[in-house]
Amino acid sequence: MRHERELRLAGFHRIAGIDEVGRGCLAGPVVAAAVVLPEQHRIKGLRDSKVLTRLAREQLYERILDRADGVGVGCVEVEVIDRINILQATKLAMRDALTRLWPAPDHLVIDALTLPAVALPQRAIIDGDAISASIAAASIVAKVTRDRICAEFDARYPAYGFARNKGYGTRRHYDALLVDGPCEWHRRSFAPIRMLVAGTQLPLDLVFEGVARLEDEELTSD
Repeated sequence: MRHERELRLAGFHRIAGIDEVGRGCLAGPVVAAAVVLPEQHRIKGLRDSKVLTRLAREQLYERILDRADGVGVGCVEVEVIDRINILQATKLAMRDALTRLWPAPDHLVIDALTLPAVALPQRAIIDGDAISASIAAASIVAKVTRDRICAEFDARYPAYGFARNKGYGTRRHYDALLVDGPCEWHRRSFAPIRMLVAGTQLPLDLVFEGVARLEDEELTSD
C-alpha cells in the first residue's frame, strides 16, 4: 500500500487501482477492473493474479467484493477491439470500469497506462499488479471475471479449449484454428487470425505480441 499511503498523505481519499486482462489473447474480450480498497484493507494474500492459483484467485475475488469500498468492471468485446485496436479497447474497458465505481474515486493508480480522457489525477505504475495492493486487487477481479466468460464460450466452441487457454495462443488453440478456422469470438485484426482468414499459411514458429505458442498446461492453474 506504499503508493496508496503516499497519495492519502497528499490529501486523496478514494484511490482506485485499475488493471486489465486479455490484452494479448487471440480471442475474447478485454476485461478491466477498478477497485477502491479501504485504508486498512486487511485482505491477506493480494498478489498479481498471474502468480496465483485458480483457487486462490477465486477466494480473493470473493473477499475483494465483500470488503472493497468499490468495485467496477468494464468489458470490451471482439467487434470493438477489431474496430479501434487493442490499446484503445483496453483504455475503453478501463474507463467503463471507472463509470461503475460509486462514489467516484479522486485518484487512479494504473498498471503501466494512463487515461488521458479521464479528468482525474493518476499514476501509471510499471508492474503495478506486483507492487500495488489496489492494482493487484483489480487484476484479480478482472482475471476471474474474464476466466468465467471464457468458460461460457468454451461450452459453445469446445474445439478451441477456451476454458483452459483463455483465448491465448496455445498449441491446441493453433491446431484447432488450422482445422476449423476462427469462430466469431476470434479477433480478426490480430495477425494470426488475419492470416488465416486471408488464406495465408501460419509459420511454425509463430510468435505474436512476444508470446510464443504455449502448451495449454502452461496457462492452467490448479
